[in-house]
Amino acid sequence: MDSATPCPPPNRSSRIAKTLQKMIHLKSGTKSRSNPGFCLLIPQEKLRCCESHQLQKEDAEEAKEECKNRAAMEAFVAKLFATISAVKAAYAELQMAQFPYNSEGIQSADQAVVDELKALSELKYSFLKKQIDSSPPHVTLMLAEIQEQQALMKTYEITMKKMQGEIENKDSRISSLQQQLQDIIQSNKSLEKKLNASGSFSILDNVKFSDVNPKDFILVLHYALRSIRNFVKFLIREMESANWDIEAAANAIQPDIVFSKRDHKAFAFESYVCREIFTGFNDPGFSIQSNDQSTLPSEIHQRRIFFFEQFKKLRSASVIHFLKQNPNSLFGKLLKSKYLHLVHPKMEFSFSGNLNQRKVVNSGEYPETDFFKAFAEMGRRVWLLHCLAFSFDREVSIFQVKQKAKFSEVYMESVTEDIFAAAEGGFRVAFTVVPGFKVGQTVVQSQVYLFPANSPVKS
Repeated sequence: MDSATPCPPPNRSSRIAKTLQKMIHLKSGTKSRSNPGFCLLIPQEKLRCCESHQLQKEDAEEAKEECKNRAAMEAFVAKLFATISAVKAAYAELQMAQFPYNSEGIQSADQAVVDELKALSELKYSFLKKQIDSSPPHVTLMLAEIQEQQALMKTYEITMKKMQGEIENKDSRISSLQQQLQDIIQSNKSLEKKLNASGSFSILDNVKFSDVNPKDFILVLHYALRSIRNFVKFLIREMESANWDIEAAANAIQPDIVFSKRDHKAFAFESYVCREIFTGFNDPGFSIQSNDQSTLPSEIHQRRIFFFEQFKKLRSASVIHFLKQNPNSLFGKLLKSKYLHLVHPKMEFSFSGNLNQRKVVNSGEYPETDFFKAFAEMGRRVWLLHCLAFSFDREVSIFQVKQKAKFSEVYMESVTEDIFAAAEGGFRVAFTVVPGFKVGQTVVQSQVYLFPANSPVKS
């Protein structure tokens, strides 16, 4: 039987050679990865992660750069506005220095305007050259805001000084006008006193007994009405000084009237004074209960002469002087009667705090207060009108217009012209302010306060 032949043991040197060959092969493969014969696969998730990190890094850099540019632009704009405010402040200061003229102030302000305009020009140049970087921007922004606030405060201070100057000028102007007004008032009072003291009214001197006519009557009537209105103004001033309710007082005189304007309430007081002062005008003795009436001439021609002589005595006389010399005259008794009826005791007490004037008048004497002088002058002129009326060779009578009567241009004239423009249609009489007169066939119109016919008097 054949015996098996054993395998020879492996050769140790050949094993080492094979191992070295494998190492050399791996090393050469690692150096040449670009070999198209060898491909290294990278996972998709790892690739996307790398790209995202790269984009985030780029976005962060862009955002940082944009934020930096925005901050620089904001600082530049703030600096621009601050410079503009500084220009305005400097220009306001320049204007302020011109009125009143201040040479040094003008030069200083002019230089400030030039400096600020140069700064503004430099900012424009920087913007055009895109050199607006501010380092650091937040400091530049804060400084610019401080500069702008300072410029605004300076502008406001200049404006306040200018306005204060204007206020002082206006106050000075007001004081000057008030002083002029007081001077004019004093001058008018002085002239009025001189006129009342002398009693002179040159036009009345032309009234002749032989040719007395309605024109003379109208002339003296207007002369009397001026004194009546002066007394009414005096009366209202006294009421205001005594804290009277003027509206309530006017409503007490004319209770159912709606006045279109506030100052029209004066017509109510004028109507009251005219009503009282002209009461009894148609009677030769003015309806005064006195023994002197029996001394009036009964013959018409003699009576005419008597009244014209009375007219001549008083037309150029001082009323207070005449009353002192003729305390018991018919005119003096007329004045006493009218004062006691027209001036109520409560009214006199509220004006002066006592009834001394009333007591003096009641005793037959005449006080020399401004209030009584104004009243006496009014009474003198009404008495002149009365004397002239009874100097005519024809009948002279007085008439009043009833309330709500239809307006007639023949017998009436309105004390307010604006009512004809404010309303259309007919008009009716609210009340008579000044009575009318008939001198023979001549009608002297009464003066009335009207209201539109389609808006009746308040009831």
